[in-house]
Amino acid sequence: MHASFPSPEFLANSEVYQFLQEDLLIQFEQFFPDPLAPKTVVILPSLTLDPQILSKIVGHIHYEERLLCMLMLLRMPRTHVIYLSSMPIDAVIIDYYLHLLPGITGLHARKRLHLLCCYDASSRSLTEKVLSRPRLIQRIRDCIPKDHAAHLSGFNITPLEEELAFRIGIPLYGCPSSLNFWGTKSGSREVFQRAGVPFPPGFENLRNMGEAANALERLKAQHPHLRKAMVKLNDGFSGDGNAIFYYENHSRISEEVLRSNLRIVAAGLDFDAFASKFHLMGGIVEAFLDGAIKASPSVQCRITPMRIVDVISTHDQVLDSETGMIYLGATFPANEEYRRDVGYIGMRIAKELKTLGVLGRFGVDFISVKENGEWKHYAIEINLRKGGTTHPFLMLQFLTNGQYDYEEGIYKMPNGQTRYYFTTDGLQSEAYKTLTPEDLIDLAICNQVHFDGTTQDGVMFHLIGALSEHGKLGVLSVGNSPEQALEFYLRTVDVLDKETG
Repeated sequence: MHASFPSPEFLANSEVYQFLQEDLLIQFEQFFPDPLAPKTVVILPSLTLDPQILSKIVGHIHYEERLLCMLMLLRMPRTHVIYLSSMPIDAVIIDYYLHLLPGITGLHARKRLHLLCCYDASSRSLTEKVLSRPRLIQRIRDCIPKDHAAHLSGFNITPLEEELAFRIGIPLYGCPSSLNFWGTKSGSREVFQRAGVPFPPGFENLRNMGEAANALERLKAQHPHLRKAMVKLNDGFSGDGNAIFYYENHSRISEEVLRSNLRIVAAGLDFDAFASKFHLMGGIVEAFLDGAIKASPSVQCRITPMRIVDVISTHDQVLDSETGMIYLGATFPANEEYRRDVGYIGMRIAKELKTLGVLGRFGVDFISVKENGEWKHYAIEINLRKGGTTHPFLMLQFLTNGQYDYEEGIYKMPNGQTRYYFTTDGLQSEAYKTLTPEDLIDLAICNQVHFDGTTQDGVMFHLIGALSEHGKLGVLSVGNSPEQALEFYLRTVDVLDKETG
């Protein structure tokens, strides 16, 4: 993060910022529930995360497009949306989303949409880019009608996002940055212990690789049959802050043993760089959970400004086959055998986070192992931010107007039907670079895989801006059964592959 943020002005006016935040409760009580209430939402899709680890994600600047699902807020006819981005978003992509708005014409929605960008493709976070452009901040203010309730919605919240909300003069909807510890790997383990939910054996709040080596020795002494252990950066994400340690036959773990037996998940991140990150962020050591039958479910929750706790969704994460740690996609909802159990555990964790003051959306990831016919669920981390399962579920909700009942484990629409989906951020091929966004949309329509509002199934794309540059694409495939959702996805891949040779 840039050394000049947060600025002395923001720090000196922290009481003013807190006063702004108090307005969020009023908005949530009076304006959020009313679809005709005049309101403006400023969407800030900044991934304000560690830049070195973030750089390992192909086309990460286009991940700013994932929150374009929130353009669906424009279905409320008196709502304005201000969408911020590093670089201009192609008009074809914007039209693609506006076309899906139920009950609203594209022209009506377009008049209430303000697209503002920094024209800056550098590796700095979007929030830093906006903060360094005071005239752009003024344009954001000018786009908010004077009679509107307004708030800022971000991907993740750091002091930078809080400063930007302060400079615009509106409240920020998200977890206060002062509570971000509870979303680290160490903080997560403390929350799990407080909530009384199972989590892997291990040690947290480690400060350097020497302490990590000592923790690995202690863990092996406590669990002699352990073959592998995880070493994780406190602020890693998408699995790219993780490393696997192989015990082999070493009784003592020196730095040399640690260096030779530690496999770092993130491509291009060597031991010295990982050790430097560990010293900067801190981290944990925990047991690698073995099992013949394993799964990686997650639960998404929300704590509203009114302190109401909701379990929003459950998913089964699709992880890479090589390490089993890098997030590739997800199926919704989670496996029928355990989706209710995971939902209830998520609620217990969410209630504990509520007592700590957490606000907004967050996710909890699990490792689940089936033993003697029963599933055992181990909580492994809390993500106090929007994540890879946020935008597909929001898109499903906006398109179908349904709700997920975690106690029944069913997503219900107003017509009584239910829906399922498969989603990925990582459909990628060198051949896809030959396609433009217009080509993609044309192929989807002509091959009848494009989402159909009358049947409420089909395929929605995201990360469309990454297609021609990186051959990468995000897909949300919705069906009336898990099988139909997967069939839509496979048909889409087949179409793209045939059309690109």
